[in-house]
Amino acid sequence: MALSATVFKVELGVSDVDHDYYADHTLTVARHPSETDERMVVRLLAFGLRAHRLSDVDGELAFGPGLSTPGVPDLRLADYTGRILEWINVGQPDERVLGKAASQADQVLLFPFAAGVATWWRTVGPKVAGLPSLSVMQIPHAPVQ
Repeated sequence: MALSATVFKVELGVSDVDHDYYADHTLTVARHPSETDERMVVRLLAFGLRAHRLSDVDGELAFGPGLSTPGVPDLRLADYTGRILEWINVGQPDERVLGKAASQADQVLLFPFAAGVATWWRTVGPKVAGLPSLSVMQIPHAPVQ
């Protein structure tokens, strides 16, 4: 019998002084059995860091289906026409995933966080250097443990 996802109900208060954005978000987050607590926390952190964009666009910031569905964003900001404004991934995807994201979204945001990020980036970084829509925001590993 396969393990099912663990569902978490989260009340996330965002106070983003830099962007003058203050809001409370009630979220339902499913954690796949193979997803670590750290990865789930980084997904929530990414939501909090990008929530201010909701005041800029008429759309939705939503979690993707998760690890069970490869090739889709962990989090995405889309307008109500379905256009993906921000494709957000956490972790250390390969260059093909980032290339696909860049072809389908206006902006790609990546939040790598685990140990070994520097080694991974030395391999992947040169291969994705030509993606002008890619922004990488490394999350220090220790705070998310």
